[in-house]
Amino acid sequence: MSATRVFVARLAGGSVFDPHGDKVGKVRDVLVVYRNTDSPRVVGLIVEIPGRRRVFVSIGRITSIGGGQIITTGLINLRRFEQRGGEVRVIAELLGRRVSLRDGSGDATIEDVAIENDAPGEWKIGELFLRRPRTSPAPFGKGATLLTSWDKVREKTDTGEAQSAEQLIATYSDLLPADLASTLLDLPEDRRIEVAEELPDDRLADALEEMPEQEQVDILTQLDDERAADVLDQMQPDDAADLIAQLPEERGETLLELMQPEEAEDVRFLLNYAPETAGGLMTTEPIIVSADATVAEGLALIRRHELAPALGAAVCVTLPPYEPPTGRFLGVVHFQRMLRYPPHERLGTLLDASLEPVSPETSAAEVSRILASYNLVSLPVVDEKHRLVGVVTIDDVLDYLLPDDWRSSTREDHPEPVTTGTAAIPTRGRRTSHGTS
Repeated sequence: MSATRVFVARLAGGSVFDPHGDKVGKVRDVLVVYRNTDSPRVVGLIVEIPGRRRVFVSIGRITSIGGGQIITTGLINLRRFEQRGGEVRVIAELLGRRVSLRDGSGDATIEDVAIENDAPGEWKIGELFLRRPRTSPAPFGKGATLLTSWDKVREKTDTGEAQSAEQLIATYSDLLPADLASTLLDLPEDRRIEVAEELPDDRLADALEEMPEQEQVDILTQLDDERAADVLDQMQPDDAADLIAQLPEERGETLLELMQPEEAEDVRFLLNYAPETAGGLMTTEPIIVSADATVAEGLALIRRHELAPALGAAVCVTLPPYEPPTGRFLGVVHFQRMLRYPPHERLGTLLDASLEPVSPETSAAEVSRILASYNLVSLPVVDEKHRLVGVVTIDDVLDYLLPDDWRSSTREDHPEPVTTGTAAIPTRGRRTSHGTS
């Protein structure tokens, strides 16, 4: 059954289905337009379909909203969404906006927006969930909340007043890094920078690692040096090195000086290698253990929540020291092999004798061939003294192999047909009106 009122923040990430129950995509935002003094009207949803492509779905194509899911007619234009003048994204632009109450009782911030179905196929903004500024000096205190209609508020348009990004960030809290990056790139530039400035260092670092290089540079350029260095500290060393290499030399050196010494050392080390070599692709933070370490200890290390899956696929065994460049590299033990042996078994007895490491100068193409030929997800890299200096993982190689614009989803000049239940809609031309999609 379709609801007659729903809060937009609860729609974010909700599944969109065609009439046959097949999933079409996920809701990323609600698009509205202002109409004179009336409440803004909903013109459609921004939906993410497979391939991370954002498309526009006219509200007229929505047959049901409720129960955490949206049902469409099955007819969807697959042309990538482009925002027009006069259109406002509720989640990206309206949540967190400051308003003043017309009764003179003060200001508040929009934390959520309820849209209402007031006629067949017609939705509008109904009530706003607002939060007043806190009056308590307590560091974690929050102001009172209230629910009011659109006509009871007036948007604040003071020059230079920035919108709060707190509520918008809250709606992104459960997004995976790749989805967060995609969502940030869909925001208007000013809003994107505002949100980036408010994101925690680790979340922004995760998102930057999933963005094209130019967008990484654009965001980092807008951050002050101290904040930029803190974010770089949170990035994987190879990703941080790639990003710093794109910056002007003077700025890059300044940021390296401000980074944590051990993080900066790893990045400087990686900057010595050409980008399309094993040294340029590798990360300097693999799991490294001694030959006397046990299976139980190895499994405990790969269980760490923050560890990337590719790095957890194997542990590297070396002589001391156990930080790159290590002592002599002895070999790797794959996690599946560890699962076949008792917890007390020494890892030095389980080495994969068939896996040969590569040198930092090995070409990226050769690394790709080796990973593909032997069905590997990571490959150790050793220097001329056979010391472990890092590992190349499959995700680093995919970044090298895929075209520069792969994060922008399917290329516009080769749109693929996608069937959504009842029909496959051609993708020529963007939508001509909001009445159809």
